[in-house]
Order: sequence, then structure tokens, then C-alpha cells
Amino acid sequence: MSDEVLLAADDVCRHFGGLKAVDGVSLALTLGTLHAVIGTNGAGKSTLVDVLSGELAVTSGTVTLMGHDVTRWSQPRRARAGLGRSYQRNTIFPQFTVFENCRLTAQSRRPRAWDWWTPASRCVDSRAAAVRALERAGLASVADRVAGTLSHGQKRQLELAMCLATDPRVLLLDEPLAGMGAEESERMLALLEELKDGHAVLLIEHDMDAVFRVADRITVMVDGRVVASGAPAAVRASPEVQLAYLGDDATDGVAA
Repeated sequence: MSDEVLLAADDVCRHFGGLKAVDGVSLALTLGTLHAVIGTNGAGKSTLVDVLSGELAVTSGTVTLMGHDVTRWSQPRRARAGLGRSYQRNTIFPQFTVFENCRLTAQSRRPRAWDWWTPASRCVDSRAAAVRALERAGLASVADRVAGTLSHGQKRQLELAMCLATDPRVLLLDEPLAGMGAEESERMLALLEELKDGHAVLLIEHDMDAVFRVADRITVMVDGRVVASGAPAAVRASPEVQLAYLGDDATDGVAA
């Protein structure tokens, strides 16, 4: 774990008319750390990710990526600067092979406008990046399969591999365990643990057992605001957090 801050939000707000979806949120993602953001539906978690990734503009506040003020940067520009994200729903190309899905996303970081006579599919750098991403995501053995034929868990792994193919340093992962069975969840959790090496990871997740198992830091949101943030043990000990998100028996029912 490092003290190097790769992505930071400072007093970030995103309002939709009178609705304060994100209201004065500050957090910092550091290298080698998995930072989980939890809260009930409507707490503002996904809106926060949209703001950090550049998909939504801030109403006020500042977003910093690798020391640069990126508050007014577009989503593609932030992606090229080293920020990757996954979505709640799969965003793969189901008709293409697993490898081609990763090659296409790798290509987005390696434009070759001057090399117009060489097919993009033969780009050595993009192909190598795709291979590395599939190996790290545990999908190398199914690289030639059509993506639409994968299991739900493998599709979630593929989306993460596509993200890794762009060589990000910051990963924003929105419910990567959604819809997974126990075995698939175990594989994903193991991958998340591995991804902390070399990345700063923000995780949105409703599975509290998973969150307390892998998170180094947890931020709790209620109605767009942060009500608690700190190490898992400190968050677990908060009566407000236990009542709102973990249940009355949280101290007994949540695995560390």
C-alpha cells in the first residue's frame, strides 16, 4: 500500500435541479488500495462514479487525476490519462471473440492515424495488451470464444479485462459481483485482490461480506453525502452505519 494519491475528489457536488445526487463528497484513492463505496439504492454511488469518470460534469468541486485537475476533462480524455471503469451492466461486444473485445479496447489507447495502410487488427501493441489483460483476468483459455457464449461471471471478467487492456492506473468498478454465483464471486474477489497491485481501485458493491473482505477503506453514503469513511473496522463500529446498511446484527453477521 502506498500514500500516492492517484484520484481525488474535493467537495464534489452533482445536482439535478433540486435533487442533490452527490453533495459535497471528498475522497482519495491511493495506489495499492481498494476503496469501497457503499450505500443503499439512491445513495449517489453510481452518480459519484459517473462524475469521477467524466461521464457527468460536476456542479461544483474538483476532481484530480495523477496530480492533474481533470474537472473539465471529458471521459475519453480521462480514459487516455489512465482511468478505467466498468458498469453495472455488461458492455461487451457479444458477437466478437473474447480476444477481439480486448483488442478493440486496447486499440483506443494506441491510435495509429499515420499508419493507415496497416489493418488495426494487426497492431502488435494492441494485440499484446489484449493478451496481457486476458491473462490477468483469467480468460486466456477462452480467448477464441464468442463473447456472447460466456457465462455471466465470465462476461463480468471480460468487461474487467477490457478495462485492463487500456492500461489504466485507476479502476472504477460498479458492482462487478452483480448476479454472480458463489464460485464466480470467489474468482472475482481473488482478481480484485490481485488488481490492487499497481492500481488504485474504487469499488461499488452491495455484497457487504465481499466489501469487508477486500476493502482497505470504506466510504458510506446516504442521500448523496458521506456519513462515514475509514478503515473497515471503524466503519463496522459505527452505530449509524450498522443500522442503515448492515442490519442490527452487523457486528455478528459480517465477515471481516
